[in-house]
Amino acid sequence: MNIFVTGGTGYIGSRLIPPLLARGHRVKALVRKQSQGKLPQGAGRLYGDPLRMDSYSREVSPSDTFIHLIGTPHPSPAKAKQFQEIDLVSIEVAAKAARDAGVRHFVYLSIAHPAPAMKAYIAVREKGEAMLRASGIPTTFVRPWYVLGPGHWWPYTIVPVYWVLERIPKTKASAQRLGLVTIRQMINTLVWAVENPPADVRIMDVPQIRQSRSHSANSSKLSS
Repeated sequence: MNIFVTGGTGYIGSRLIPPLLARGHRVKALVRKQSQGKLPQGAGRLYGDPLRMDSYSREVSPSDTFIHLIGTPHPSPAKAKQFQEIDLVSIEVAAKAARDAGVRHFVYLSIAHPAPAMKAYIAVREKGEAMLRASGIPTTFVRPWYVLGPGHWWPYTIVPVYWVLERIPKTKASAQRLGLVTIRQMINTLVWAVENPPADVRIMDVPQIRQSRSHSANSSKLSS
């Protein structure tokens, strides 16, 4: 597939591009010149401003798949202004670029919701989802809560708490929806989503992300 990626030099993007390339897909990533050294080798690069409307729209074609991974680093309740200025603006620009280019599948990194915390962050991601629904582009919404990986290990200390909450009927659903996933599970899920585009809108929340081993097995069967 021809894949266009925003946020390709970030925490998830830099780990996602190599397996996409290894599986034979062609990847082109939007990068800022100061970040070009972080782009995985083998990916095409396009310089543009992800926060300026139409700054890269003409370069999305001939991509059939658009993966949007841009977001405020290390989100916290104190970064509500950045969510509006970066996360919301970038998805506005991306949705228009994808629609103008005739993209057939959009993959949007969203967040699990509802949740008692991170309300400003969730509100922005919900607006992003609404924009994509309105665009008419078949879309996969991937909704993790917290991604464990290099530099993101501290939540392992509360894994026992999750274990208990997921076994109490009153808290089971919330604990599963707002559970922890690993970076490997995220990458496997995103690769599977790319290779299995939906006809309309598909939501992959934490329970589905955790099933990434079966996703990968199915992808292998499809490609063999």
